[in-house]
Order: sequence, then C-alpha cells, then structure tokens
Amino acid sequence: MNQEEKEAIKKYSIVGEHFHNWRTKLNPKGWIYNEFLEMPATFELMGNIKGKEVLDIGCGPGIYAKKMAKIGARVKGFDITPKMIEIAKREYPELDLRIGSVYNIPFDEKFDIAIAPLVIEHLEDWNKVFREVNKVLKKGGCFIFSIGNPVFDITKRTNKSKPFIREFENYFKEKKRYSTWRDIFYKKHVRDVRMTYYHKTYETVIKTIISNGFEIIDYKDCFPSKESKRLFPKEYNILSKVPFFCVWKVKKK
Repeated sequence: MNQEEKEAIKKYSIVGEHFHNWRTKLNPKGWIYNEFLEMPATFELMGNIKGKEVLDIGCGPGIYAKKMAKIGARVKGFDITPKMIEIAKREYPELDLRIGSVYNIPFDEKFDIAIAPLVIEHLEDWNKVFREVNKVLKKGGCFIFSIGNPVFDITKRTNKSKPFIREFENYFKEKKRYSTWRDIFYKKHVRDVRMTYYHKTYETVIKTIISNGFEIIDYKDCFPSKESKRLFPKEYNILSKVPFFCVWKVKKK
C-alpha cells in the first residue's frame, strides 16, 4: 500500500459516514455535485446496463452500485477504505463490495463495463490504473470515469465572500493539489478536511488513455439536471456556467 492510499483511508475514514448521511438522509434526493451533476452524466454514458457485468471502482458507500443493480446490472465493486465498505455492507448487504486497491483490483473475472466516479483524480499513477482496468475488461469493454475539469481545477479562490471569483494558476504544471471539504457536510462533527487530487492536462489524460490500449468513444462536460435548479438554486446558478466535472467513456481495443 502506497502513501496516497494510506492518506485516502485516513481521510475517508473521517468523512465517510458524515458525507453518506449528507447525501442520503439530510438530502434524501441527493447532493447537487453528485446526484444532480456528475451522476447523470456518468449514467448517460453508460447507456443500457441491464444484464451487464459492471465493476464499480472506488465504490465508496455503495450509492452508485445500488442504483446500477436496481436497473438490472450485475454489479461488483471495491474501495480502498474499510470504513466505506463497512457503510456499504450495512446499507446494501446484497451487493458484492470488497476492500481493495485500484492498483491491484480484487476480482479475477472480466467485466463489460468499469466505472470510476471521481476516483482516479486522487491517484498519481494513471498508467498503472489504466493497465489494471484493461486487465478486468472484456475485449470491447468500456471504462467510464469522471474527474474534475482540468481547466477549472487549476483555478483558486481570490475572494472568500464570492467563491467563484477565481484566478488561473499554471495549467501546464502537473502536480499534487488540494481541495477542502468543509463542515457543510459534517455539521461541526469534524474539522475541514484537505483532500488530495492530481492535476493533469487534457493532453496527458488523452495520451494516457491511448497509450494503455483504449480509444475515446464519448465525453461529457457535466451540466446540472433541471431538478437541481429548484432544490439548489444558488449552486445551480454557478454550476450551470462553469465546467466543474467531466466524464470520459473509453473502450478497450
């Protein structure tokens, strides 16, 4: 286990329960950044998954896996954080969700589709990730992954009272960066948590895909769904104007 995986376990062990409650109990219809922004784009690119063998990479507390199983997919998944799998097994005991690393995927069988929603941006070695995913996909199988938009990711706040007044940093400098998960999710239960992600340019993302035996077959810039305009008007006003997340669909050759 490398340092970034240890870091992920530590941080998601702190925030996991609170964030799951925020999305499923305090906001029973979901949170705008997930259920109304990234998830719709990811599910759109998946297409019809009924009867498909799907691997949920970095499954967290099992929210995506449960939704996929409900519409007829045969789902398995894993996450590096034992706390996340503990929540998933408690909430969705019927699903095969295990502790495991994306650098050493804990399944031997082949899948039609693998998804990694907002997962691989927390990892530095994307070549290793894509090689591992390639191993567990059937020929012609698809890998659908979402990340923070590489352009928006290198902006930073310049005015605390107006968080979307931002300035650009160096887009071409690929490095470890941090985003802060604030106590909006935790209701003062824990302090703000700095989450790690790795900025990569579009050029690097595309070349990584191609050099590891995949071809790009679709792409989406995430746009908030209509219902979120009523539920989260302030956030909708921002997220309907900036490219916060993007989703890629690539196919194993």
